[in-house]
Amino acid sequence: MKRSVMDRIIDTIEAIAAVFVGLVAADIFISVMLRRFFSAQIPDSYDFGRMLLGILIFWGIAATSYRGTHITVDLIWAQANQRWKRVIDIFATLVLLFVVTVQTYTLFDKVSATYYDNVQTFDLRLPTWPFFAIAWIGDVSAVVLIAIRTFRLIFHPEDIHDTRSAVE
Repeated sequence: MKRSVMDRIIDTIEAIAAVFVGLVAADIFISVMLRRFFSAQIPDSYDFGRMLLGILIFWGIAATSYRGTHITVDLIWAQANQRWKRVIDIFATLVLLFVVTVQTYTLFDKVSATYYDNVQTFDLRLPTWPFFAIAWIGDVSAVVLIAIRTFRLIFHPEDIHDTRSAVE
């Protein structure tokens, strides 16, 4: 079965999010082991962990937003017929698209500010803006995936890959 370009974009973004889960877990595990057994620490481990966690959150938003696996309140949706379920899904996805788009726009301001203010890590004095930029790219990915989800909900509901969708 040949996968569409959209499906490959979705899979790539989800894989990147998974890589950041692994990086955060490795950072925490290695830091704890070094402190516990060798009384040593990775320079800037706290800063790296904090920034990697921020990156993970934004890439996680991208992955969960497309699949519809984020936290939802389905009180009205569960009682609706198939037509209204689809209307609710489209409306909710459009609201999510608007909110995440505004968030992406404002996050770019944070990336710019850290770049122009030359914000650095504590120990190694590394610039922090690349971490913020990677998080911002995750947020841009969320906008792309939510736009794909919106398009599919409206024009191709059979292509939605979540279990909650109105096209069950």
